[in-house]
Amino acid sequence: MSDFEKIELLDALFKHATEGIIISDSIGIIHLINPSCAKMFGYELNELVGKNIDIMVPDHIHHRHASHRNQFIESPHARPMGLGLDLYAKRKDGSLFPIEISLSPLLKEGEKFVIAFLIDISVRKQIEASVHEKQKELEKVAAALIRTNEELEKKVSDRTKVLQEAIRELERSRTELSQALEKEKDLNDLKSRFISMASHEFRTPLTTILSSASLISEYNKPEQEEKKTKHIHRIKSAVNNLNDILSDFLSISKLEEGKIHADFIKFNLKDLIEEINSDMLLNAKLNQKIVFTYSGAEVVYLDPKLIKNILINLISNAIKFSTENKNIYVSCIVNESQSVLEVKDEGMGISDDDQKHLFERFYRGKNAFNIQGTGLGLHIVGNYIDLMKGHLHLRSKLNEGTSIQITFPNQQH
Repeated sequence: MSDFEKIELLDALFKHATEGIIISDSIGIIHLINPSCAKMFGYELNELVGKNIDIMVPDHIHHRHASHRNQFIESPHARPMGLGLDLYAKRKDGSLFPIEISLSPLLKEGEKFVIAFLIDISVRKQIEASVHEKQKELEKVAAALIRTNEELEKKVSDRTKVLQEAIRELERSRTELSQALEKEKDLNDLKSRFISMASHEFRTPLTTILSSASLISEYNKPEQEEKKTKHIHRIKSAVNNLNDILSDFLSISKLEEGKIHADFIKFNLKDLIEEINSDMLLNAKLNQKIVFTYSGAEVVYLDPKLIKNILINLISNAIKFSTENKNIYVSCIVNESQSVLEVKDEGMGISDDDQKHLFERFYRGKNAFNIQGTGLGLHIVGNYIDLMKGHLHLRSKLNEGTSIQITFPNQQH
């Protein structure tokens, strides 16, 4: 390509470039400007030639622009201008528009020139502004979505709490219903046991009284006096049996009404037990003996009436559930911290299954159905022991016997 062709090509590039191109000297005088640049600033093509480039610079930065131009002339090198800054240029009508500028030094015949490439970035700025506005709108939408999500989460949380509370309420209702059904079942079982006990324990002595009374009326002869005495004794025994049953009922009633309390006093425990043993021997079967051992202090601080009722019940049971010729063992150990009473027999014993229910009202062991009793005695004993803050321990084995040990802490007095 010839030099002429090169010049024509460069001239074509200069005239038809879409970028604005300005060539100015070291003091800012414009020597050459392309059509795109003149149009960009609203000037005719030759209006700017010979003018200072400051005419295209916003008034408020004239002083800074001159300083920057001088620095570039002193140290010329190709670079973008205003890197990271928003630059503005001034049109002929005084309006400002955003611009992007790149500078390149030019040395011609020893004189320094500056080639400036300018791009009107108004559209880009509008797009950026639009994008920024959209971004702000998106941020608002995102914030609104976050708030909505938080509100929804709160509503879900609140409803979950309500649901959980409803579930808990249902669970409580289910538990209460289950407990009510269990109580109903227990009451039905209690009712059944009471009816079974009452039908047996009341009917038997009443039948005995009726039959003995009928027979007594026929024994009028002197030689029949012994038979008459025998039936009178049977009637007395039956009446005493009924009296014991009614006493148990009365004790249960008083316990449930809170009318029975432990009245602690000082008394001789050994003398009381010996007295009880002597009385209970009258009810013993053939060749049954009560073997009594005592160790420790004789005077204790407990409720003698409750102790007496407990021992009478336990010794009475030991006699009833033991056969003839078997001993009943009563022992007591008193030390500084506690008093330990034990009643032991060699009778029929109690099964493991029955032991679980032994202190329930009207409950009687399966192997004791035909033996006189209300099923209230041990229930009453358990309550009396509780009143004195005692503890009961039962050991039993079928056909080998039963041991009931009661421990009372020594009370302060």
